Amino acid sequence: MSRAAVVEETYLPSGVDELAPISDFLNAHEAAGRIVPELRYFLAGARPGDQVELPEEVYLALRKVVDAMRSGLAVSVVPQTTRLTTQQAADLLNVSRPTVVKLLDEGEIPFEKAGTHRRVLLADLLEYRDRRRERQYDMLAATRNDVDEENVAQALEDLKSARKAVAARRSSRLRSAD
Repeated sequence: MSRAAVVEETYLPSGVDELAPISDFLNAHEAAGRIVPELRYFLAGARPGDQVELPEEVYLALRKVVDAMRSGLAVSVVPQTTRLTTQQAADLLNVSRPTVVKLLDEGEIPFEKAGTHRRVLLADLLEYRDRRRERQYDMLAATRNDVDEENVAQALEDLKSARKAVAARRSSRLRSAD
């Protein structure tokens, strides 16, 4: 693999109108694929019969690229190794490295040891991220169910009081630090 193949690249959308036929083709293909038991995706060349089958992962990435560019967004492709350091895992989860180490030690995310260093498989990390996101959505849904129309005013008043208490503690810590 050449060195250029592993560099992060950002692609700006060209004319959104140029992407409409691609998006329409992909949408029609997906709609037709629901009837077909096995979905297959091909990249075609200029000559008849000049084609190669795409793995599903490549097709799904292409779908996301086309959808984003059609919305006028730039798209970055950032190659990732499949075995991550704890710092790389932290960056991907947008948490601190000590938080990742704690999650590893608690068994939330499987890991391998390479000497004294922990390595996290990207697939395991993405699975954890999906589980964490699902738990967050479940907690939000539970919170929404706990606050009904009758006690919204009380919930807002409690929230206001909690914010004032946090601000007061923060203010007193800042004064004592001076």
